[in-house]
Amino acid sequence: MDTPFFELKNISKYFAKVIANKDVSLSVDKGEVLALLGENGAGKSTCMKILYGLYHADEGEIFKEGKRITIKSPKEAMRYKISMIQQHFSLVSAHTVTENIILGNVKGRINWIDEERKIQKLTDQYGFDVDARKKIKDLTVGEQQKVEILKALYLDANLLIMDEPTAVLTPQEIDTLMEFVKDYSRRGNAVIFITHKLKEVMNVASRIIVMRSGIIHGNVLKEKTNEVELSRMMIEHKIEELEKVKDNNYVKDVCLSVKGLTIKQKKGIPLLKNISFDIHKGEIFGIAGVSGNGQQELCMAICGALKQAEGSINLDDTDITNLSIKKRIELGMGYVPSDRHRYGMIMDMSLSENVLLKTSYSSEWKKNGLIDRKKLKDKTNQIIKKFNVKAPGHYSLARELSGGNQQKVIVGREVEFCGEFIIFDQPTRGLDLGAINNVHSAILKEKQNNKAIMLVSTELSEIFTLSDRVAIFYKGEIQGIFKTSELNSEKIGLLMAGYKHQEAI
Repeated sequence: MDTPFFELKNISKYFAKVIANKDVSLSVDKGEVLALLGENGAGKSTCMKILYGLYHADEGEIFKEGKRITIKSPKEAMRYKISMIQQHFSLVSAHTVTENIILGNVKGRINWIDEERKIQKLTDQYGFDVDARKKIKDLTVGEQQKVEILKALYLDANLLIMDEPTAVLTPQEIDTLMEFVKDYSRRGNAVIFITHKLKEVMNVASRIIVMRSGIIHGNVLKEKTNEVELSRMMIEHKIEELEKVKDNNYVKDVCLSVKGLTIKQKKGIPLLKNISFDIHKGEIFGIAGVSGNGQQELCMAICGALKQAEGSINLDDTDITNLSIKKRIELGMGYVPSDRHRYGMIMDMSLSENVLLKTSYSSEWKKNGLIDRKKLKDKTNQIIKKFNVKAPGHYSLARELSGGNQQKVIVGREVEFCGEFIIFDQPTRGLDLGAINNVHSAILKEKQNNKAIMLVSTELSEIFTLSDRVAIFYKGEIQGIFKTSELNSEKIGLLMAGYKHQEAI
């Protein structure tokens, strides 16, 4: 039997009372794409962070081509030609592509022309359309991920660990990434692809390891399995079947009304142009489109974080156009942001402190001039239980939770404290099947509670499953507003690509 390229044997890792990995043994060969599949919190990322030197195993050994090795830091991992692309990019936005790639890897006087030429050659070699002289802040999310990959290629890595690499990409960017992974492995390199998306696994992997609760529950070749079997191995709890959303006649009152909303950049170029729509009580209003076409700006304008140049916003017949974020919250607006780390939580705060953030000014928490800690603790534990958050208790720090459980806390907080209207901006981005089902159930329950919901998503399946009506965005404009029954994947795809309503039909 051939000696594996890299091998982990009997790896265990503990965080206080939590078992992250227990007796994990796995290997990867040269030329192989190994998928590490599992729900959030299954131990996939922890296991790979041990291989990359970010964490140290409490038990177990690591081998390269049969020889035992010790990896105490990412620097040592890079010495063994291991590189890891994590969910959250480690790029300096003010620096160029070249500066980011050579940062920490080149000493002494730098010949910038030579370095830019070398990096540009590398981008061309792998078919990456990235300008080595551009600043990171001017790149799309997909291009930024290519820069992260180029950092690994620049160091001549031959084992590439990719942690949920498609979480922030558009469908087109995902296709490009998959082609790169296949090409990279064909060149004799190895890839470990961490994901919870079954379609991606069946597309790119040659072998699949399924993890659950820190333990390996399956190790199968792709051609000997299917999506149904993998989902059974991956999920220990039953996925509830969601009721099909039916179109309604919109006889209910309008809750949110947006008229002629226009937002301009400093140079005067519109980010949003003449946006108008109404959302009724008991309606889920979907916003579809490729990421970066004005959806983020729309959410921020409605919640009060971005000032509009023209237009008006009304919530329950109250003009909120010029009101502060605090006033909008007091009027009952809820907001689940797309970037939970930047806008949704403070990672070094406990869960109860993060719950308090939403309504810290409210008299509900005051007791003799101090915070009513017991009431806050009880409310947080109630959210933990109601939304099935995997956390020891209200005192847990937000950063100790997996991404899916962090998202459940945010959804729980916003749902519990919002009034008649709530925005869900990319609510399931980067989540596993179980967490996605949990969030979808929460959204549908709010619809049943007669709340008006704005759902922003780049996942068409999510839009079709949940929405009553859909507005398709392209370059800051609405291409059309439709009932979901009037749309199919082909038609919505054309609209998202810039075709007008008449052209798409």
